[in-house]
Amino acid sequence: MAEPWLNLAIGSSLGQLFVPDDHPALRLLVLSSGACRGLSVGGKERSKAKDKLGMTIGVWGILKGCGAFQSKGRAARASPVMIGRILAALAAILLSTFGCSSALTMSAAPSSKTRRVAVVTGASRGIGRGIALELGSAGYRVYALGRSSRGGEPVEGQRPVADGLDLTVESAADEVTRRGGSGEAIPCDVSRDGEIERALERIYEEEKRLDLLVCSAYTTPDQKIRGEFWTQGMEMWDAVNGVGLRQVYAACLAAAPKMIETARLCNGGESKNDPPPLICLVSSFGGKSYTFNVAYGAGKAAVDRLAVDMSYQLRKYGVATTSLYPGLVRTEANLKMVEDGTWDEASGNLDLSQGETPAFSGRAVAKLASLSKDAMMARSGNVEVVAELAKELDFVDADGTRPASIRSLRYLLPNFVFPQVEKEAGKPVPDSVKDNVPDFLVPWSVFSLGPPPEVDTR
Repeated sequence: MAEPWLNLAIGSSLGQLFVPDDHPALRLLVLSSGACRGLSVGGKERSKAKDKLGMTIGVWGILKGCGAFQSKGRAARASPVMIGRILAALAAILLSTFGCSSALTMSAAPSSKTRRVAVVTGASRGIGRGIALELGSAGYRVYALGRSSRGGEPVEGQRPVADGLDLTVESAADEVTRRGGSGEAIPCDVSRDGEIERALERIYEEEKRLDLLVCSAYTTPDQKIRGEFWTQGMEMWDAVNGVGLRQVYAACLAAAPKMIETARLCNGGESKNDPPPLICLVSSFGGKSYTFNVAYGAGKAAVDRLAVDMSYQLRKYGVATTSLYPGLVRTEANLKMVEDGTWDEASGNLDLSQGETPAFSGRAVAKLASLSKDAMMARSGNVEVVAELAKELDFVDADGTRPASIRSLRYLLPNFVFPQVEKEAGKPVPDSVKDNVPDFLVPWSVFSLGPPPEVDTR
């Protein structure tokens, strides 16, 4: 019987994939020194591969997502385009293995004697709150905007959280100040036209500057978020994209002139390379790959495009933009779902204990906002993944860990590939494989390919 480690051979014509059907459940590509040299691993190379398990990883899920296993026969035809994508993924892994370096210039702190001013929407809870608090730790003047206020009525439609939590804009502002920043709460329902505009006008009148706008406000639908789009109606679109897209655009419209003026005034100071004003749009991996439903993905992709297109027009004025991708986040509402026993079904059995805290996103924003003008403008308009920024800019989560990016093999294989392999094989993936998954990033061109995972078809 053929060894299960015999998986892939790329012919000289680059036109065929040979996949043995002896072990359909263990179609794993093993990358070792032998695999890197010849782009093939056979039974004779098995011992070498096991000896160098530290450089060994299965990318069965990537190949399957690319459509490499469409044929049930011994030889499956693949187009040159598909082969090119697979080779691009391998090349990216090899580059990651041998390493490359780049230099970034960061400012330790704002050089201006005046505190930099930040506005964070959705600051009462979740990722927005985490960002507001970390900006407080960085010394910002933070205006915390949100619907939940100590003096207001309970907000309808919010996801439940544990009892006893003070998730209001006032508590966020207080914590910002306690951490060394200067916090001010502004109760604001950004779903209502005109409210974000009035709030930004008031802030600018008081501060005469606006250095950072973070759009994190978001509403979740009352109905089940997974489903076929034609059964969800316009209610789903309005729920996820009313605040999540339309009001993000409204905030950017109102903030842009103020940030352009801030950039103009800052450029007249002693340093021409101080951090530029920054618009940060909190998005998600749903902008790159199918997640939850059609309306959600379309909205997140639009947010990403908004960051890109704004960067083209704002660049000459010295204002930067970015689209931020948190990973799986341990928000107050998600933790409540674990407590209530509803998390597994909603998430597809993802392990929330391995997720990020909201502070991780906050530290990412604080680091980005501290980059020099040259460094930040060079990446303006980019999608920035929180976990990947942590490696690049050298910071950790609140608990001292550094979670893997969702497009890292270290995240993808344990959460999606290994469970499917174990299901088909009827036996567990060896611990020696599970414990040696490298933190290699799947290229966006591969991550975005293929049908959604089975978990999203429910």
